[in-house]
Amino acid sequence: MKKGIGTVQSVDRALEILDILQSEPQGMGVSRLADRLGVSKSTAHRLLQSLLKKDFVQQNEENQRYYLGLKLMQLGQIVANQLDIRQIASPFMHRLVEKSGETAHLVIREGSEIVYIDKIESSATIRMFSNIGKRAPMHCTGVGKAILAYLPKEKIDWIIEQKGLPRFTSNTITDREELFEHLREIRLRGYSIDDEEHEEGIKCAAAPILNSKGEVVAGISVAGPIMRVNKSSIDRIAKEVLQASKGISRALGGKF
Repeated sequence: MKKGIGTVQSVDRALEILDILQSEPQGMGVSRLADRLGVSKSTAHRLLQSLLKKDFVQQNEENQRYYLGLKLMQLGQIVANQLDIRQIASPFMHRLVEKSGETAHLVIREGSEIVYIDKIESSATIRMFSNIGKRAPMHCTGVGKAILAYLPKEKIDWIIEQKGLPRFTSNTITDREELFEHLREIRLRGYSIDDEEHEEGIKCAAAPILNSKGEVVAGISVAGPIMRVNKSSIDRIAKEVLQASKGISRALGGKF
């Protein structure tokens, strides 16, 4: 296999191994794989060890053959969830917009940030500006905090290490211990509030979406200007968002 322009040969070969193994349910030994790849046995072995270490392949200790690993099943489930979740969430989001009059968002975590993957716009002239595909920090957005609250502590620590806790407004939480206490409160009530923490003049209520393992896979939110999303309306909106997140979670086979 020739190295293509703009590609990394070792990565190409590792991916080719996965392609080969998907059509070999009985597994393959390192010698056969090396022949199929057109590389030395030692090169094939190094590639397999890297894939084995990350659980992309597994090895049968009795016959020494290699098979596809469980990591691929996990990634496939994540992709399936992300593809299906927009369709599942759509009617819940429409109802949220009808009830609140504000914009509803569907978000997933990608690394140390959130990504907006769907939205239903408010019909109001003045509303929150957002785009599908937009990235945002987690520590100061309602939906980011809702997702953070349901992640393992070591994952939260990693995200803080990667992105820090930068200030966006005077209300942004920038202290680590204060953030962890805030996340504990979110877990207790099931939803989060962005009180002008990311953008001045914008308030948001958000809740996590959980899968069948109780893992957070996405988040849903309603956001709008403080002239409408204020102290008198935020609790009602938050309860509606929480109800929607529970409905989506149940549709995904999850428990909330």
